[in-house]
Amino acid sequence: MPEPSRPDTPFEAQGAAVAEAVSSTPDPGKARSLSSDAWHDLRRNPIFVISALLILFLVVISIWPSLIATRDPLYCQLGRSLDGPAPGHWFGFDTQGCDVYTRTVYGARASIAVGVCATLGVALVGAVVGGLAGFFGGFWDALLSRTTDVFFAIPLVLGAIVFLSMIKLTGIWPVVLVIAALGWPQIARITRGAVITAKQNDYVQAARALGAGNSRLLLRHILPNAVAPVIVMATIMLGTFIALEATLSFLGVGLRPPTVSWGVDISAASDGMQFRNAPHILLYPAAALSLCVLAFIMMGDAVRDALDPKLR
Repeated sequence: MPEPSRPDTPFEAQGAAVAEAVSSTPDPGKARSLSSDAWHDLRRNPIFVISALLILFLVVISIWPSLIATRDPLYCQLGRSLDGPAPGHWFGFDTQGCDVYTRTVYGARASIAVGVCATLGVALVGAVVGGLAGFFGGFWDALLSRTTDVFFAIPLVLGAIVFLSMIKLTGIWPVVLVIAALGWPQIARITRGAVITAKQNDYVQAARALGAGNSRLLLRHILPNAVAPVIVMATIMLGTFIALEATLSFLGVGLRPPTVSWGVDISAASDGMQFRNAPHILLYPAAALSLCVLAFIMMGDAVRDALDPKLR
């Protein structure tokens, strides 16, 4: 007579249940990296999608403004000065009789060019200074950190006004160079802190023990893991620099006519009497500037939420 089977012990039953659960769980595949995981979240973030589409539209019209504006932004008719919207001239005319719609579209080119170029310069200088200070430490950290403190003590707007008033040059490059020369300390501090945190990780110590040189440690192991906060800050600062260009142009020390930019048009429309009689000459370029700055700030917030593990 066969011996009846004994019931499983509680430990055997639990082990069988765990084994069955593991075998029935689908293979998750290769784990995503931080960048791919962040992109996975960004695509599902409506704030990022809306801001990215708006920025894409602004970049396209800044490169090819003739796609949606067929007139010459410098062609003016004094007889139509301050006229309101009319067929074919949807935003009306400014004080010189220029088409406000055309100038608003073409104004995106100079404003965005200043913001992008200044941000690239600030990110490059700040990343180099902050990365070297955080990686080498000691004397170099003290020297570069004190240099950063000196530039931090110079107010960005005030310093830009002083330097641009002295050099008396026109075009976008003087504005870009001044912003890049004065705006990098914040990026430098963020990069320094990220590098100090990253170089203490075990994988960096292991690479150093295996004989990796300083350049390899910094470029291959530390910077790729410290670049996330720099990207976030640079995205937000891009919108800030576009607004700064408009501020400098409004004060008469930034871009100047005949350069077409939102700041130049806002400055030309700043007279109170003109605004009361024809508010459209100020509202449309100011609205375009506000939407552009808001789009970059929204994108920066979305990227920060996706790249910062503490907020995930």
